[in-house]
Amino acid sequence: MTLAQERHVLVVFPHPDDEAFGVSGTISMYIKQGIPVTYACLTLGEMGRNLGNPPFATRESLPHIRKQELLASAQAMGLTDLRMMGLRDKTVEFEDDEEMVQMMTKLIEETNPSLIITFYPNYAVHPDHEATARAVVRAVRRMEETLRPKLYAVAFANNTKDELGEPDVIHDIQEVRDQKMGAMRAHISQTAWMLAEMDKRLAAGEPETENWFTYERFFNYRWHEDFEDSF
Repeated sequence: MTLAQERHVLVVFPHPDDEAFGVSGTISMYIKQGIPVTYACLTLGEMGRNLGNPPFATRESLPHIRKQELLASAQAMGLTDLRMMGLRDKTVEFEDDEEMVQMMTKLIEETNPSLIITFYPNYAVHPDHEATARAVVRAVRRMEETLRPKLYAVAFANNTKDELGEPDVIHDIQEVRDQKMGAMRAHISQTAWMLAEMDKRLAAGEPETENWFTYERFFNYRWHEDFEDSF
């Protein structure tokens, strides 16, 4: 599969490993096609609930470990433009709204993307996810409509299908399966238990698990639906 040609793709998520699960195949595909990709990761995930399985990190060492894991994930995807934005895990929701929007605006101005990938506001579950999505949407909304990049959004809340329906964009990522697996394995402090279970399911040929490495799904952000009042 060849993805649609883009000028530049900007990916914005709050945590190391957010990219691995949902979009590492898509990132790898764009890079393979020679399309420049920037990944802005807002925090180092220093409040991650896991310390390895068996534990090999401490609360003090986890930020350094997760930074190295993020770098390893970028390498697995072939990503060279990784921005670590310096916010603190589990506090993104408490950042000043205008400062968050300005951070996103600066990223957009620097990279001039034709496509932005982030979470879908109100359908991303975690408070840091939601705060990130709101800031991106607000920054893009302020742009002249004809100059706005496309916005692909990842949504996985329980009410997603009922309220948003089926995904608008589905990428077949089978040819970069190894890169996606490499990105997921890079974040081993957080994913060890999950990957062990996933390996068992893959060995058993479970279609739902195999699906993780076959397709990545996105929603076009619906600008005609005004979510501002619920932000």
